[in-house]
Amino acid sequence: MPATPFAKAISLVTLGVADVPRSTAFYEALGFVRSPQSVDTTTFFQLSGVVLSLYGRVPLAEDAKVPAEGSGFRAVTLAQNFPTVEAVDAAYAHALSIGATPVKPPEAVFWGGYSGYFADPDGHLWEIAHNPFFPLDAEGRLHID
Repeated sequence: MPATPFAKAISLVTLGVADVPRSTAFYEALGFVRSPQSVDTTTFFQLSGVVLSLYGRVPLAEDAKVPAEGSGFRAVTLAQNFPTVEAVDAAYAHALSIGATPVKPPEAVFWGGYSGYFADPDGHLWEIAHNPFFPLDAEGRLHID
């Protein structure tokens, strides 16, 4: 099958949030660095190969022409892999200390790794994990090919 335009990368992930400044403060407290391209209504964080964007939930829904209502599991999680179990525990504790909602404390999991979940101020789920089968490079990036 030939490669399609979608086979290379995701360039931008946008989270619809209730309060852009509040969510920006949360992500900055996690350690993300706000891009100078950010404006009052949209915050951008440059990550390794992808940009994370925070934008108002209602205007994002309006842009997509879909209803803004909705709650519960969105069938999507964001994930960050860490080099050790101890680093996962430290990241989880840090997220909770800045206001994340605990969802599942880190624990050994069925696939042989270690992971936990927290939710950001808008309920977006983050998985934090150590996967011994997917080593990270020197810059903490995951490569599976």
